[in-house]
Amino acid sequence: MKKISKLIAGMGLLSLLSVMPLTAQIVNGVDFTTSFPFYAGNTKLPAGSYKITQSDIETDASILQIQSSDGTRSALVDIIPTQSAQPHPHTNVTFHKYGDTEYLDRVWVEGQEYGMKVDPTKAETKAATSTNVVEHSVAAN
Repeated sequence: MKKISKLIAGMGLLSLLSVMPLTAQIVNGVDFTTSFPFYAGNTKLPAGSYKITQSDIETDASILQIQSSDGTRSALVDIIPTQSAQPHPHTNVTFHKYGDTEYLDRVWVEGQEYGMKVDPTKAETKAATSTNVVEHSVAAN
């Protein structure tokens, strides 16, 4: 009976550990600069330099904070974990452009197979139904 209990406990721990990597980790934040204004969630941010960090809310790793380098502007966005087949070769931030409007879309960290996709807002979802998307990335570090 002890062997079965240990086996079940071991399998449970293994199952838990196999699920944990499903979210990417931003250890020191991701810095990037844009030459265009963009939406992060429902917040419109002007062109400039920004830092993305995971939320300070310890119980919710599915929130990212985007803050301007001077600290005057910020936004919180919900994210959805995403995965690529290979570790990402560079840290970058991807945007979706509909017409003249840019939306923050994904964050990839160099060396990680897991990334973070920003949960699209209603405005972005509506724009996607009426306009073709142009996807582009900016380098980050």
